Amino acid sequence: MYEDIRSNKIKTGVIISIFIVVITLILYYICMAFDLGPFSIIIALAFSILASFASYYNSDKIILSMSKARPATHEENQKLVNILDALVISAGLNCTPKLYVVEDKQPNAFATGRDPEHSVICVTTGLLEKLDYYELEGVIGHELAHIANYDIRLSAVVTVMVSFVVILSDIFTRAFLWGGGRRSSRDNEGNGNAILMLIGLVFLILAPIFGKLAQLAISRRREFLADATSAKYTRNPDGLISALQKICNDPNELETANKSTAHMYIASPFKNEKITKSSIWSTHPSLDERVEALRNLK
Repeated sequence: MYEDIRSNKIKTGVIISIFIVVITLILYYICMAFDLGPFSIIIALAFSILASFASYYNSDKIILSMSKARPATHEENQKLVNILDALVISAGLNCTPKLYVVEDKQPNAFATGRDPEHSVICVTTGLLEKLDYYELEGVIGHELAHIANYDIRLSAVVTVMVSFVVILSDIFTRAFLWGGGRRSSRDNEGNGNAILMLIGLVFLILAPIFGKLAQLAISRRREFLADATSAKYTRNPDGLISALQKICNDPNELETANKSTAHMYIASPFKNEKITKSSIWSTHPSLDERVEALRNLK
């Protein structure tokens, strides 16, 4: 487990470094499109560094806002609070994650935050309504495992930064269309615009690919490990097996989910993506693979 934690921290640093480089390049060419002169690279670098730190320290708030989550209350969600308190002791964590709820019929859950001290577990109302005590315990144990292993830091950073890269790629295209005409007085107008167009096209193509590959840094192995760790915390793999079967077979779509946050959930929130066997492009292992792995723990 300690090796996994160390690996996740290294991956987070690498992704943040790549993010700074990519954002700096995109912003540099946006600045050039608007003729901001020799200060373009300074502006781009400063903004990308600030964006990196802002994304790192506010990733949980951004993701909760994207998911339209609200804080859970002890009065309304006492069973959930009691399960979490018991599992925190079982997991040996020194702090209790905050609980949030999303109003949605699909049963699902995710964890986010930059470290265990700033962690959040978010569940849907569908999960609370459709799962019994032991099934819910298995799901919360799974999310606690992601927190203990620092999977949440890597996942949150990837989600926010990849979304930002895609947005900036779109802004670059608009900047080229709006700002390209300002360079008409230059002799190299044709060449400059052609280069900007090519770079914009490259970033538009690479941004979603980069996003998908970055999400796959949260490998399917992390889901298997979190499942196994949940069984260790609860000493009841049957609870998580039953929960996964209910979640994966539920017909409802999760309305607040999108491609950038899908990998964070305990199971894919998109019901049109029926996974019978996982591939290198899958964000989650298949239900059959996860159930088999859990049964082998008995």
